[in-house]
Amino acid sequence: MIQLLTDSAADLTAQELQALQITVIPLGVHFGADAYLDGRTLDRPTFYRLLQSSAVFPTTSQPSPADFESCFSAARAKGDDVVAVLLSSALSGTFQGACIAREMMDPEDATHIHLVDSLSATVGERFLLLHAAALRDRGASAAEIAAELTELRRRITIWASVDTLEYLCKGGRLSRTAAGVGSLAKVKPIITLTREGRVAVQKKCIGKSRCMSEITALTEKRRPDPSHPVFGLYSFDAHNCSALAGRLAACGFSIAPDHYLEIGPTIGAHIGPHAYGVAYIAADE
Repeated sequence: MIQLLTDSAADLTAQELQALQITVIPLGVHFGADAYLDGRTLDRPTFYRLLQSSAVFPTTSQPSPADFESCFSAARAKGDDVVAVLLSSALSGTFQGACIAREMMDPEDATHIHLVDSLSATVGERFLLLHAAALRDRGASAAEIAAELTELRRRITIWASVDTLEYLCKGGRLSRTAAGVGSLAKVKPIITLTREGRVAVQKKCIGKSRCMSEITALTEKRRPDPSHPVFGLYSFDAHNCSALAGRLAACGFSIAPDHYLEIGPTIGAHIGPHAYGVAYIAADE
């Protein structure tokens, strides 16, 4: 058997995790001295209420190597192989923690633990996990799944706009230099994840309407692969996501309403409320 493992930054619901038979290890979310576990002791409505009412910026913390080692050992005790799809190593130490945990294991058991650095977050991890589950159910080996995911991850594409770059800057995911004038009220930046798994400002637009037009143009330039779904993203409020979906639909890129995905606490802590965007697997280049 193959056990799929991920972290809470993948933003899969409890129902999805159960249906796909995926084990999740939560990251920590902290508002000052108050500590929570993403998806365990902190749900999304509570998180966004705290985000907008708290006087302090939230921070996140990665799982410990011991958390991973416990899951790996439990899987090996059952004779299972593990494929772990994890938050970008350029954004978090989560992947490194899993690597340390694997090194702590018996060398023979360690060969059955396959770690995939998603070089992405939230829906980027989701794409890889959906593909991994399909491959597992078709009888692929753990090594084959990991190899396919490593190939697929280069095609994950996310274009998103945040209301402010302050959260990314304060969380250390974007430098003040890269943010530039993005803190000005009317400047709406478009952010993306690079192939190295880092946050980058793709463009800065004046006004939300112009920003949505630019995201649509970027999607037309790097077109989605029709064999994979297109997802809309939002944090806290789906209104902007719905408006963007309308723009994309006019260009032939349909997003079903049940494919609007709310970003959870781990990533929401670093982008803030009212973000929105689109995520897809790009057609092979």
